[in-house]
Amino acid sequence: MPADVQAAFAAAPPSARQGLLTLRRLILAEAAGLPEIGPLTEALRWGQPAYLTLASRSGSTLRLGVPKSGGFAIYANCRTSLIADLRDLAGAALRYEGNRAVLFASPADIRPDLVRSLIRRALTWHRR
Repeated sequence: MPADVQAAFAAAPPSARQGLLTLRRLILAEAAGLPEIGPLTEALRWGQPAYLTLASRSGSTLRLGVPKSGGFAIYANCRTSLIADLRDLAGAALRYEGNRAVLFASPADIRPDLVRSLIRRALTWHRR
């Protein structure tokens, strides 16, 4: 993990840190199973850990952060249908912030099966 990303996780409230790190593990595991996307880069974007595919026109960036409302979130590009597509799949099983984020109050709220679907679709967004 790059030092600046590690510092961002360390700066997160303790109540959110475990959930953010769980989401990070899901992103890295899903990316490892998608060789067609090429290497995944972990960097800071807008002060938040971000996950970007380096292969030309492969995927859409995912970010992890702490919303003002508390808890933690995984953010997708709001110009895509990624969150809307997940909402169609998951319905009320998850909490959303418009078309840009899935919100979690605690790590127990993470539904790995549903979050993996979002991650997979984001990392392959431009390859469809």
